[in-house]
Amino acid sequence: MACATALLTTVTSCGLLSSDDDAGGPALSEPLGVTAQAGSATSVHVMWNKPTSTAAVTDYEVYRGSVRVQRLPATQQMVDVTGLEPRTRYVFTVRARAKDGDLGPASRSVSVTTPAAVAADRSAPSRPTGLRGAADGGRSVSLSWRKATDDKGVVSYDIYQGTTKIHSVPGNRTEALLTGMRPGTAYRFSVRARDAADNTSPASETVRLTTAKGGDEGPGTAPSDFRAAARHSDKAYYIDLTWTPPRTGGEVPAYQVYLDGKQATTVVWGDSAPKDAAKYSFYIGTEAGARHRVKIRGQLPDGTWGAFSPERTVTTRQ
Repeated sequence: MACATALLTTVTSCGLLSSDDDAGGPALSEPLGVTAQAGSATSVHVMWNKPTSTAAVTDYEVYRGSVRVQRLPATQQMVDVTGLEPRTRYVFTVRARAKDGDLGPASRSVSVTTPAAVAADRSAPSRPTGLRGAADGGRSVSLSWRKATDDKGVVSYDIYQGTTKIHSVPGNRTEALLTGMRPGTAYRFSVRARDAADNTSPASETVRLTTAKGGDEGPGTAPSDFRAAARHSDKAYYIDLTWTPPRTGGEVPAYQVYLDGKQATTVVWGDSAPKDAAKYSFYIGTEAGARHRVKIRGQLPDGTWGAFSPERTVTTRQ
């Protein structure tokens, strides 16, 4: 279920987004955009983005439940957690450590279930082919490829920037939207397929992309199929919103709703952010015949805000 602040308030209270105005809050905020993807029957690839706070980070700690399983330098924001059990559900969180040695708050929890083990599988998946890509504004790129084949099934696809693995998506997906890029920068990407036994395919062909020089988010980061409708109930009016979340490769945990050009509220989901369809309703007043403009944008895995949806106009009628 979503939780949000009252209309015309911009500070959220669900613990996911930190407020720069909260002088009593922690010096170090939580890591954002944490995702966990099963890489094999015994490993999980955990990724995250740095906190939005200005405090310097010296290292990160990755937790499986309440147990710390990895401690990594500040320059590393992903890790493969190995030695896990097949067909088992795991919950991961990440915490950042400041220069003074204090740990910041834990990130949101993410859960993942490892697939079943396969016996005596030494055959790697085939090489993904047909890799294509396009810059999506100055801070994101989109990639797509043709699926690989494997005698036991592909569990995940690992995306590489040069020789460094930067992202993973489930084996039933052949596309990814990568955010957090630098404007006006050239990149090289390739993709490898992985099966449940941790066999990895040869790398796909390399695609070279250069992001736009401007810092604007690309249209691929905007919610799609955005619709808005006014509703009359109990002598008051509400606006009902529906949309499809942008395909970012991770969950979109929060949305900002803008009403008549100003931010009206922030909608925040906990551990159950919608993946295929989302909806939200909010109170708009009691006046009949009023026209309003509404649009939304989502929080990307890197903690930044994506592009706005198209703006819709609604009119309250009895």
